[in-house]
Amino acid sequence: MTEMKKITAFVPARLLASAQEETGVGISETLRIGLQKIAHERFYRGLQELEGKIDFEFDFDASRKDKDRDFGGDR
Repeated sequence: MTEMKKITAFVPARLLASAQEETGVGISETLRIGLQKIAHERFYRGLQELEGKIDFEFDFDASRKDKDRDFGGDR
């Protein structure tokens, strides 16, 4: 399990109420969701910074043909 840290935070009551109304969950989970969104935004900003810096080629037609092959398993 992920290590947890108990905190005391002072947040505007209206902001918290609005966020909880949106999430439909309690205070702790609402704060977790908000922190996860910040972490995800940072991750995607990092990906955007890589745009054009990595030479990436992918053959979509070959990938589609690969799906047509029978590898012996029932799907």
